[in-house]
Amino acid sequence: MSSASAIVAPTWSGHHLLKIDGYSFTKDVPTGQKIESRPFDLGGHRWHIDYYPNGCTAEDADYISLFLVLEDSVFKAVKAQQKFSFAGEVKGQAPSLGSSVTVNNYTCLQGWGTSSFVKREDLEESEHLHDDSFTVRCDIVVISDYQAEDLPESTPPTFVSVEPSDLHQHLGDLLRSEKGADVVFEVAGETFAAHRCLLAARSPVFSAMLFGGMKEGNTVHIHDMDAQVFKALLSFAYTDSLAGETEENEEDEEDEAMFQHLLVAADRYNMERLKSICEDKLCKHIDVDKVGIILELAEQHHCDGLSKACLSFLGSPTNLRAFVDSDGFNCLSKSCPSVIKKLIAMLAFVS
Repeated sequence: MSSASAIVAPTWSGHHLLKIDGYSFTKDVPTGQKIESRPFDLGGHRWHIDYYPNGCTAEDADYISLFLVLEDSVFKAVKAQQKFSFAGEVKGQAPSLGSSVTVNNYTCLQGWGTSSFVKREDLEESEHLHDDSFTVRCDIVVISDYQAEDLPESTPPTFVSVEPSDLHQHLGDLLRSEKGADVVFEVAGETFAAHRCLLAARSPVFSAMLFGGMKEGNTVHIHDMDAQVFKALLSFAYTDSLAGETEENEEDEEDEAMFQHLLVAADRYNMERLKSICEDKLCKHIDVDKVGIILELAEQHHCDGLSKACLSFLGSPTNLRAFVDSDGFNCLSKSCPSVIKKLIAMLAFVS
């Protein structure tokens, strides 16, 4: 048994850009007098920058002085680092910070920084001064109190690679081979062999049909369903995925129709995951021509998410007016009058 720990100092870093606009006019400020920037928040504290156009002391009269000042009233010292540079000199990440200080109520009144940031005559001959303005960047790192932390245990070497589950492939092969099948479904003139126990585990409706009072022997007749839809339903029951599923941008109208029929079948057999997959697919096919059909389907089969997607689409005044003028609106008014009331209220609101 082994363990490890570390002593760390959490930090927060950021920067503030200060633009000196109208530099030539600031040269009239006497040595030792400053111009304060507006306050700004960085690292959980409030700061400002003192700009001395003619230096902060007589010794620095030929220089520009810059100081970072902590405005907060602090009862506990703030450990911080700062560095001033021209904004154009910093590309990508901040430079390494050379100046650090523990800021308290006394030092924060004075600020800390550099009394000789740049000589004025050097600035005036440099590319940093443009249109009588230049921008300085103040990088700040605030250092939190040191704290001890446990290090995660080292990961032991891996000697065995575990393959991902292929249960769905084996069950899919079982469905296709019909090995051990003990029930046959007859759907629209086609027959499908399957396994009672597996279907009962996947659907409470199949469970009641095959093991409960609805038991019909070895052959079960399924009415009001297309054979290909039932085949897709069976495939999902065995593999938990849609066979031959295509990319979203490759789905065509036949796929959309299949999703509609599969949603009805999933609701009929209480297969909620398949139902939600079909809902999600249909959400991506909503347009003015199809929204009425999809909304009717959603209302009849209690698909709240799909209903909300349709109403969100019709929340656009352009889409709503186009739908109201279509045949889909008239069809929906006969099957879902409660939805029509909502749409009329929406139409009145946007008119």
